[in-house]
Amino acid sequence: MRVGFIGLGRMGLPMAHRIATAFPVCGTDRDHSRAALCETHGIGWCPTPSVVIQQADVVFVLVGTESQVEDVFCASEGLLAAPSAPRTVILASTLRPAFSKALAEILLDGPIARGEQAAREGQLLMFLGGDRAACDVIAPVIACVASESEWMGPIGSGQVAKMINNYLLWACLTASVEGLDLGEAEGLDREQLRRVLMLSSGDNWALRTRADERPALWAEKDMAIVLDEAQQHQVQAPVAAQVREAIKAFKRARGLPPAPSDPIEIARGLGK
Repeated sequence: MRVGFIGLGRMGLPMAHRIATAFPVCGTDRDHSRAALCETHGIGWCPTPSVVIQQADVVFVLVGTESQVEDVFCASEGLLAAPSAPRTVILASTLRPAFSKALAEILLDGPIARGEQAAREGQLLMFLGGDRAACDVIAPVIACVASESEWMGPIGSGQVAKMINNYLLWACLTASVEGLDLGEAEGLDREQLRRVLMLSSGDNWALRTRADERPALWAEKDMAIVLDEAQQHQVQAPVAAQVREAIKAFKRARGLPPAPSDPIEIARGLGK
């Protein structure tokens, strides 16, 4: 199989590099300066998504927002502008489930978890949604980047699973930061406290991987999606609302700019 990537950033590039050890890979990115990195990593550079789709049987889309996904598909040189389509398009970005469902006829869910180091090491977890037979066909490609993958159900199901994963991630991160801050205020050594908590029932992935030392770029978008979905399904989510506010405080404390306040605006990337 020939594999294509649209989005060669901090997750896409290491994933493409790993797959290129087993399959022919090409790709593109909005930042055309990444063309040189492609050559270094054994990845063929394409100028536009429409060229990628003509050269690949399987295409991964890894961009940040729904507006960027719309550009990937609908721009003048986007995927839908190409004269032929690949067998499979995998939407690996984290988006609203409804967005994936709207494109059900032309793609699969494939959002990923575990971060950049896992992408470099081929240890990602991929949440799959859509036609199961199509997922089975591309299993050898997925195995290059994901040590585990799970088919969750129809299109949109993978996005739902990733949404819940990210909710729990940010809940653990903000609780861990508050706990470490409190321990330090009480006179404990912060790093000793972190180490002993990792041996206890308070252990969690965010604490263990020092997620609090990274900028949490998409945290507000993730929590906006959670709260929007909860409202649509009339599910009470008071903890999620508190996590959203805690994330805002976490970012303010680090001098990071606030995101738009409207859930759909955050998800779509408008106003940025």
